[in-house]
Amino acid sequence: MVVCYRSAGVLEKCLRSLGGMPVVVVDNGSGDGAVEIARRFLGVETIANTQNRGFAAAVNQAVAGRPEDYVMLVNPDVEIEGDARALARACRESGADIAGGQLKNENGSAQWGFSVRRFPTPATLAFEAMGWNRAFPWNPVNRAYRYLDRDPGHGGEVDQPAGAYLVFRRALWEKLGGFDEAFYPAWFEDVDFCLRARQAGAKIVYAPEAAARHLGGHSFRALDWETRQVRWYVSLMRYASKHFRPSGRRRLAAGLVAGAMVRLILSTCRRASLKPIPLYSEVIRLAYLTLWKGGGGSEVGMLDEVEQRKLGNDTRLHVL
Repeated sequence: MVVCYRSAGVLEKCLRSLGGMPVVVVDNGSGDGAVEIARRFLGVETIANTQNRGFAAAVNQAVAGRPEDYVMLVNPDVEIEGDARALARACRESGADIAGGQLKNENGSAQWGFSVRRFPTPATLAFEAMGWNRAFPWNPVNRAYRYLDRDPGHGGEVDQPAGAYLVFRRALWEKLGGFDEAFYPAWFEDVDFCLRARQAGAKIVYAPEAAARHLGGHSFRALDWETRQVRWYVSLMRYASKHFRPSGRRRLAAGLVAGAMVRLILSTCRRASLKPIPLYSEVIRLAYLTLWKGGGGSEVGMLDEVEQRKLGNDTRLHVL
């Protein structure tokens, strides 16, 4: 299945690479002709939502109506190489519940560090927020998080394959209650799904023989800079509130505050604008209230309230 928003420019290549497999395309109110493109392909079922329901909700919407034992998620900016059924076959033959394939750049090099990752820890996400993983990619935290200590050609069990090219058993999806639709419009919903699957005893594998070209970040390019920042931080804090212990949340909160302060200064200087000040001030406030001070399930509700107040009804945000 393919979930798309404003993806008409890449959707046709994606569908052609699927080689006539039964496909469900869920379009989240794009209005860009993606639905018409999908309907030209035999064997493609289309679901045309009138608004953006988010990635997780669109996946749940499509899977709920399918009888297949295995479901493959493919982003619209992914083009499968070779046999489109290779990943599902690898999942079935390995006895896995979830399998991810090898994603490649346009030049054929491996997108290692993205194709699979270990589950994030408070230190991992703090390093991400502070920019240390980008500035010093060979630091031990980043090496562990992005499996930089592993050969991209070596398959086997992993923590979390990217949701851009993923196969999972439908029975597992039912057991877990589907993807968590609170991660809206995206970010961390695939990490959350894999972590809950692992906690339920699922086997998760990486199958490098199932390869695909991945443009990367296609739909998010429609988001303005401020929106991208807010949405990413909100999803990150939602994940932390859901899965980290209080001590881990406090450590992450300290990292988020430190990182936000540095980014505030750098972004203000680089953009010669005061626009980053309210954005990162809100990130700092959220980190304090939901991660440092928060102590229960109220953190996620607070994120919902703040997100609605901060973002309002800006339709620019409704992008996958």
